Amino acid sequence: MDFKDYYAVLGVSESATPEEVKKAYRKLARKYHPDVSKEDNATDKFKDVGEAYEVLKDPEKRAEYDQLRKYGARADGSFQPPPGWQSASGFGGGGYTEADARQFSDFFEEIFGGGRHGGASSGGGFGGGGFRQNMRMRGEDVHARLALFLEEAMNGCEKQVSFTVHDADAHGRLAPRQKTLKVKIPAGMHDGQHIRLKGQGAPGVGGGQPGDLFIEVELAPHPHFTVEGHDVLVTVPIAPWEAALGATVTVPTAGGKVNVKVPKGSSSGRKLRLKGKGFPGKHPGDQIIVLQVAMPEQHSPEAEKLYEQLAELEKNFNPRSKLHV
Repeated sequence: MDFKDYYAVLGVSESATPEEVKKAYRKLARKYHPDVSKEDNATDKFKDVGEAYEVLKDPEKRAEYDQLRKYGARADGSFQPPPGWQSASGFGGGGYTEADARQFSDFFEEIFGGGRHGGASSGGGFGGGGFRQNMRMRGEDVHARLALFLEEAMNGCEKQVSFTVHDADAHGRLAPRQKTLKVKIPAGMHDGQHIRLKGQGAPGVGGGQPGDLFIEVELAPHPHFTVEGHDVLVTVPIAPWEAALGATVTVPTAGGKVNVKVPKGSSSGRKLRLKGKGFPGKHPGDQIIVLQVAMPEQHSPEAEKLYEQLAELEKNFNPRSKLHV
């Protein structure tokens, strides 16, 4: 029996979302509908598309099919279900009629049971829990995402992670189950990095080893800080007189507030570096302070007179000299 790659039939990836699967099905169903299509073998292609969608639209059948893809397909493109295989999706128990069954291929019926082959309860050895007894399979790896605040990622924390695994019962039927773990997040995790928890994925089948849990870290946007590599940047406004005369100002860091000296004659965009105050690690990053000269929205008459005096005293200064204007 030839193996059917339902993902290839619909032209979607293994990670396609339900909405992407549905969109691909609708597009191809319109293309190959026998009433309107002029394509060769449109009727057969229309049936293939419908069969692929029948499996991939249902979470349980899709999870079941994904497991079979790992060991059921042979190098020559053929397929043989494992000894004792029994569908978890209920087709073998009368889920569709004999008329409906004619819409699907032998491959579909061999996996999910049904009319012409007598379903999972036939004498072919597919029932009675033989799948669990005769097949040993490692559990699926599970991928989850975890959003962290910048301070949590830098300093480390403990978080709860919830995710879904599929358990197989004594008859090989798959069922989704919610699983929650407390996970210790090490200090210095970056956006996009993964944590691997061995054996915390889906349970194995027939005594097989459980899969692993892979947690991808996502950094939530911060109101003040941005991240560049191992460095953490923060923009700090300063007053014109602080920029001109120099000052000591209080600035935020991921580890708390610190006092920083602003050099005399600083301009907007000048960067000050706090070494080792960025992301921890073998080569710790720095905290970068970007100065930004901020003007008061309003000035008193006295302040305006002082600015006029300053303009007269510094009339030879041209801040746009590099622009050659």
